[in-house]
Amino acid sequence: MSKRKRKQRRMGRWALGIGCMLLSAGAFAAVIYFSHAGRDETDGTDGTQQVKEDQKEKDIQKKEENKRQIDKKLGELSIEEKVAQMFIITPDALTGVEGTWNPGKVTETAYHETPVGGLIMMGNNLISQEQVQTWNDAVTGFSKEAVGLVPFLSVEEEGGTVAPISGNPNFGIENVGNMSEIGATDDSKKAYEAGKTIGTYLKELGFNLDFAPMADVRLNSENITAQHRSFGSDPKLVSDMVSESVEGFHSQGIYTVAKHFPGDGGTEGESHEKSVPLNRTKEELKESELLPFEAAIGAGTEFVMVGHISLPEILTDDTPASLSEDVVTEMLREELGYEGIIITDSMDMGAITDHYTSGEAAVKAVQAGVDMILMPQNFEEAYQGILEAVHQGTISEERIDASIKRILEVKMNETSNLKTGDSSERETADRTTNYTGEQGADRP
Repeated sequence: MSKRKRKQRRMGRWALGIGCMLLSAGAFAAVIYFSHAGRDETDGTDGTQQVKEDQKEKDIQKKEENKRQIDKKLGELSIEEKVAQMFIITPDALTGVEGTWNPGKVTETAYHETPVGGLIMMGNNLISQEQVQTWNDAVTGFSKEAVGLVPFLSVEEEGGTVAPISGNPNFGIENVGNMSEIGATDDSKKAYEAGKTIGTYLKELGFNLDFAPMADVRLNSENITAQHRSFGSDPKLVSDMVSESVEGFHSQGIYTVAKHFPGDGGTEGESHEKSVPLNRTKEELKESELLPFEAAIGAGTEFVMVGHISLPEILTDDTPASLSEDVVTEMLREELGYEGIIITDSMDMGAITDHYTSGEAAVKAVQAGVDMILMPQNFEEAYQGILEAVHQGTISEERIDASIKRILEVKMNETSNLKTGDSSERETADRTTNYTGEQGADRP
């Protein structure tokens, strides 16, 4: 073989070798690239998952910390303070002064003696925007000083015919109108806007709880109570409206009360005056009246109010729903799975007062599973009635604690978003000055 051919063969081998090396390097680089690319993509997925897991862990820790704080506060409260927390009453019932509107020494002393869970302002307690703001700031201070808790500062401001604030010309606030008119539009967003509008001025006035929305389906056209206050007669429509209304109130940091469980729109008569029956089976209720309450619960309502109607097709007697364990615990708590605060309708109505003393009614309500009592006819009698039942063993302190925990879950977990929590540190002297310059006056 000639030298020339041998040289060419050697050069070919070198070229082949270099080519193989380059090919191998390229393949290796490709493997590295795609390996990193795949790993980067996986890392991104793992990163997102890690963020979710971290947030979940933080939520669990926060929940556990809240539980510890609630248990701690529960241990700090005396049985007298616990029972007091189970009432929402009027300023007049607290002070014994008719038309109480200015938070003076009488109010302060009364609140420290019996630190109720909340107060509801009625028409004769509402004078002006400045007066209401001063009242709510002061009562917040009294409650924090007494038990270290923000009180429920409430009013029943539905709009339309039930509007003690927007219906009072002294406040200069436009009324959003009847819920029946909003329901007639078939636009649930209008219910949201109504809730948001009411919530906006209530928050500005220092309230944190509104006894709204009405969740009753008006199945009986003769039902005068629900005529203007109910969103309508279609359960689906009412459900959508109620859910949006709750969301609207919540957008402004206002707690809501869905009422009047299990539904008062199909009755005849007026339970303010006497006990009225709802002639519906449980199956019928599930297909109609209960749907708006399920919607309210799904929207996160903090309260559900139980009415005083009787249910002859469901219960064996004419016990008011508010005093019935079958309704309060079995139907609302267990079947609907409601975990929030259950409150009675006003206990000064004829459906209650015609058949029970204030003490008897309060005890029966708690035994039925109710967490809070609204406006008993005689507050002192109702308060002492529950205390006496606890001391006698008729009601266990564990039963009281179960209700207080639900109340504390709302008060201790949500108050940071409320206006009342920000302005309650004013000096007592500022809070108790009325508008004529006197100190501590409790009436106009």
